Amino acid sequence: MSEHRAQLNWQRKAHPEDNSTFCRNHTLVLNGEQTINASSAAGFMGDAQCSDPEQMLVAAVSSCHMLTFLAIADIKGFKVERYQDDAVGFLTKAERGKVVSRIELHPSITFGGDKQPTEAELDRLHDGAHKNCFIANSIKAEVEVIK
Repeated sequence: MSEHRAQLNWQRKAHPEDNSTFCRNHTLVLNGEQTINASSAAGFMGDAQCSDPEQMLVAAVSSCHMLTFLAIADIKGFKVERYQDDAVGFLTKAERGKVVSRIELHPSITFGGDKQPTEAELDRLHDGAHKNCFIANSIKAEVEVIK
């Protein structure tokens, strides 16, 4: 169907706080021009000022859910004016090692216009968004929408 590419660049240098190990900072280049400063999570000797893979996974799930939600809401005739999500991912220990086992989405949505969804319709919009989210369908973590 389609390809999605990311370029990763890392160059060895000493860790700024521990010369006996390497710096985890690197860059990700998307679409040839958008640069993201990345590192491992701060708890794994990363730079807290950079995005870490776990955060980017949570952000990808949140973004995909929102975009799918917006598309379904539009098809159903609901006008979304604002969508905010304070998503949280949970890193846990599993048999196969550490995993992001669960991602909670906490969307706050403002609808405009005369047509406002009922709670049941809102639940169906989220269910449809979850079932059709490419990213959520690609990962093993449980994704839960908490309203």
